[in-house]
Amino acid sequence: MKIRTSRAGRRRGERGFTLLELLVVLVIIGLTVSLIPGFLLRDNPSAILDRAAASVADGLRSVRSRAVLENRENLFAIDVESHQFRAGAEAIPVQIGSDIALRLLTAESERSGETSGRIRFYPDGSSTGGRILLASGADRREVEVDWLTGDILVRDDAR
Repeated sequence: MKIRTSRAGRRRGERGFTLLELLVVLVIIGLTVSLIPGFLLRDNPSAILDRAAASVADGLRSVRSRAVLENRENLFAIDVESHQFRAGAEAIPVQIGSDIALRLLTAESERSGETSGRIRFYPDGSSTGGRILLASGADRREVEVDWLTGDILVRDDAR
């Protein structure tokens, strides 16, 4: 008995997947995989604290870079009561979640009240230095600015 085949070598009646069908399946899988971390980390207090500390550190790095690039002093200002910071004088304030406790340690000359202050960066990259402490429950993060080098470091579980 002879089996009839098509020119491609397949038996008649057998069907494979088209390239379009495979691409649609891959896109659906990709979207599903990309959404999973967002759902898992959305309400995780530790992840929220990590994002807040990273946001503060990014703001500080941005101000330091501008001070060096523009060859002039630049300020990072934070108000712990309103949970906001500004990465430069012209910058839009960035809000930090009200469920995160903040504390600023900076030079006395950079304090601008009981709840607010600044960290000043100079054209050579150095700064007035300081620390911004973030806490949520028992979880803590510390964003430290070295006064001599201006380097910014984020530490977990700072006390």
